[in-house]
Amino acid sequence: MRALAAEQGLSHRITVDSAATHDYEVGDPPDPRAVAAAKRRGIDIAGQRARQIDQSDYNAFDLIVALDRGHRTILRRAAPPALRDRVRLLMEFSLGDAPDVPDPYYGDERDFDPVRDMIERGVRGLLAHLCDGGMV
Repeated sequence: MRALAAEQGLSHRITVDSAATHDYEVGDPPDPRAVAAAKRRGIDIAGQRARQIDQSDYNAFDLIVALDRGHRTILRRAAPPALRDRVRLLMEFSLGDAPDVPDPYYGDERDFDPVRDMIERGVRGLLAHLCDGGMV
């Protein structure tokens, strides 16, 4: 998201962060296969570290974007009732894709590139939505 926002000259208008629904890997770097898949697109995510979503995130961000319906359910349950509509699925913004981004973790390196491509389609659609809706 950061790379595509920068590509479109929107870095100064969009704040991007990443957080998990659970605390399993808080403080850990991304999976090396995800790092390699991003690097093949010229994106460096190696310095990122996992964190768990916090209640303050619901007020800090206009959108909380989940990659699958299970995580969307968890995020909506944790959200203050008035802010539950801020939780959306990434693939809502991508035409023709399945609603859920599959988790390639239990696959091999080859499984990460199609997921990266799917996420990129969703992010491009999300950026278009933000621009068309006057949010940026």
